[in-house]
Amino acid sequence: MCRSIKTLRRPETAATTGEIEAAARQFVRKVSGYRAPSARNQVAFDAAIEEIAHASRHLLEALAVDVEEGPDRWTPSAARRDGPAAAGRAAS
Repeated sequence: MCRSIKTLRRPETAATTGEIEAAARQFVRKVSGYRAPSARNQVAFDAAIEEIAHASRHLLEALAVDVEEGPDRWTPSAARRDGPAAAGRAAS
């Protein structure tokens, strides 16, 4: 696995729609090679994120992972500074 791909869902909690979208956005950025699309490519970029988020939600549901409406709860600065335990505390 590529080192710059970050885990966006904690195994002990339900996934949120925000985390699924963040994972889809990260994947599209990785595949396209662009952090942000040009105005000309915005529609294709957004459509790809939506399709990947949809497929990801189906995967999680097939794996019996609960999916809740909500924001992306992952806090990268706390996780880098204090390790995985801090990221878990931030979601509490």
